[in-house]
Amino acid sequence: MSTHPIPQPAPESEEVYRRWIQFLDEEFTRHHSAERRAEIVRDQLFQIYLGRPHGGKLNLNLTSELPGNVLALSLDPANVTLEAEYFPDTDQALFAQRKPLLWFWQMFDRSSIGLNHWLGLRFRAMLGRHLFASIGTGVRIFHGVDLTFGYNLHIEDGVTIRQRVLLNDRGGIRIGRESVIGSYARVYSHSHGARNFDEVTMTATVIGARARIASHAIVLGGTSIAEGEVVGSFPGQGR
Repeated sequence: MSTHPIPQPAPESEEVYRRWIQFLDEEFTRHHSAERRAEIVRDQLFQIYLGRPHGGKLNLNLTSELPGNVLALSLDPANVTLEAEYFPDTDQALFAQRKPLLWFWQMFDRSSIGLNHWLGLRFRAMLGRHLFASIGTGVRIFHGVDLTFGYNLHIEDGVTIRQRVLLNDRGGIRIGRESVIGSYARVYSHSHGARNFDEVTMTATVIGARARIASHAIVLGGTSIAEGEVVGSFPGQGR
C-alpha cells in the first residue's frame, strides 16, 4: 500500500484559498443576474491578471496603451463574445446567466493560478455548482476542460474529468457516477447534416456509471455508454 502523502499547500495558503472560494460561492449564490455576475468576474480577473482592483479611467487616446486597454476591457465578460452566443439553439436566458461564469472558467485556467492543482480542482467544483445543470460531490475536473453551454451538463458523484477534455453539451450530456473521462477526450451531444454542415440535430449523450473514456477518444452525439463500459484504448491493454 502506498504511503505517499497527499500534497497540500502551506496552512496559511490553504486558508486564503478556501476563503476565496467560499467568498465566490456565496457571491454567485446571492447574485443571479448577468450584469452583477459580470461585475464580480471582472473585479476578480482584474486582480488575477493585472494585480490591482478594477477602477479608474483608461486612456483611450494613446496608441501605445491600446494593448493594455484591450486586455483591461476584455477582462469584463460584458465586453467579450463566446462561441455559444452564435448558435441558434442557445437558450438566451440560461446562457446570459452563465456567460460570466464560463468566461471566469476559461480565464482562470489561462492564468498562472489556474495551474495550481489543489486550488483548481476546488475552484472548478465550486463554479460548476452555479454553471452546470447539476453536479454531485467528489467531482474532480482538471485543467483546461472546455465547455459549450454548461446548463445542459449533468455530472454525478465521484466523476473525474482529466485535462483538456471537450464537453460539447449543446444537446445535453449526462455523466454517471464514478466515471472517468481521459485527457483530450471529446464528448459531443449533437450532429451535423452530411450534406449541410449548418443542419444541426441535438442528440443527448449519456455516459453510464463507472464508465471509462480513454484519452483522445471521441464520443459522438446520441451515444449511450453502458455502466462500466470502456471506450478507447488504455496503456497496457492487450499485453
